[in-house]
Amino acid sequence: MTEATDKAAITEAVLRYCRGVDRLDMDLVRSAYHPGGIDHHTGFSGPIEEYVEWVSTALQRFAGTMHTVGNQLIELRGNRALCETYGTAAHWGPPPDDPRRNFTSGFRYVDLMSRVDGRWAIDERWAIREWTRSDAGRLMAKEGEGPSGSRDREDPLYRARALLTR
Repeated sequence: MTEATDKAAITEAVLRYCRGVDRLDMDLVRSAYHPGGIDHHTGFSGPIEEYVEWVSTALQRFAGTMHTVGNQLIELRGNRALCETYGTAAHWGPPPDDPRRNFTSGFRYVDLMSRVDGRWAIDERWAIREWTRSDAGRLMAKEGEGPSGSRDREDPLYRARALLTR
C-alpha cells in the first residue's frame, strides 16, 4: 500500500464512524474499531463493545445528530498511525427548548490506529469536546416538501445503496 491509500483508508474509518452514529447503524460504528478497541468519550470510557451499547442508548434521546469532520492530520508509522480529526456535531430533539437535547459541539478525535490484515481501524480513541453551544429554541421546520433523513434503514442513503447494487 502507498501512503496515500493508507491515509484514505484511515479517513474512511473516521467517516464510517460518523455515518454510523448519525444513522444509528451500530455495525458501522463498530467497523471503525478493531476488536478490543477502547473509546474515551464525554460520559464514557471503556471497550468498544460497551461503548456501542452506551452510545446506542445515549443517542435515543435525540431526534437526530449530524457529525461533520474537517481538518485531519495523519502521522503514519508503518502499520500504526496517529490521526487527529477536527469536527462539529449537531444534536437535536424534543422539546426544542431543551439545551441538553439541542446543541452543537466542537470536538477533536485523537485516534491511535493500526492496520491488521490489511484493514485500518481504531485501537484507541479520545473524543475531546472543545466547546458546546446551546441551539435550544433556534431550530425551524423545513420550508417545504423534500427528502428527510431518518435514523434507520429507511434513510435515503440505504435506498440509494440498494439502487447502486441492482
